Amino acid sequence: MNEKIHIDKTFEKVDFSGRELSGIEFDSCIFTDCNFTGSDLTESNFTDCKFECCDLSNVIFNNAGLRDVTFTGCKLLGTGFSACKDFFLSFSFEKGLLDYSNFQKKKIKNTNFEECSLREADFSEADLTSSSFNNCDLARSIFHQSILERADFRSAFNYSIDPEANRIKNAKFSSSGIAGLLDKYQIIIE
Repeated sequence: MNEKIHIDKTFEKVDFSGRELSGIEFDSCIFTDCNFTGSDLTESNFTDCKFECCDLSNVIFNNAGLRDVTFTGCKLLGTGFSACKDFFLSFSFEKGLLDYSNFQKKKIKNTNFEECSLREADFSEADLTSSSFNNCDLARSIFHQSILERADFRSAFNYSIDPEANRIKNAKFSSSGIAGLLDKYQIIIE
C-alpha cells in the first residue's frame, strides 16, 4: 500500500495478510471480507472505521490508534489490543471471535461486546467501567485487578470473576451467573 492516508475508502476482499502496513492513516474507511492475518499495523491509525467479516488474527497493533472503530463478524484470535495507543482508544465488537485476545491494562470504558467469543481473553488490570458483555462466552478469561464497575454481565456466560480481586461495584449479573462469582470457593451450587 503506497498511500499513507486513506479517507472514505472501501476495501473489499483485499488480502493484507502478513504485510507491513505501518504508519498509515485510515479515516472513515470500511473494510469488508479483508484478511489482515499477521499484518503489522504498527503506528497506523484508524478513526471512525468499520471492519466487517474480516480476519485480524494475530495482528500487530504496536502503538496503533483505534478511535471509534467497529468490528462486526470479525475473527481477532490472539490479537494484542494491549499494545494500542491509549489516546482516544475506543472500539466495539459484534459477533466476533476474540479468543486469546489481550486487553491487559487498557482503559476501555463503555466498550460493547455483543455476541462475542472471548475465551481465554486477558482483561487483567483493564478498566471496563460501564462496558457490556451481551451474550458473550468468557470461558477461562482473566479478570484480575480489573475495574468492572457498572459493567453488564447479565447475559454473559462461563465467566469466573473474583469479587475480592476486582472492582465490581454496581456491576450487573444475572442470578444464574452468580456461580461465576463464587468459583474460587469451590462450592457446589445446585
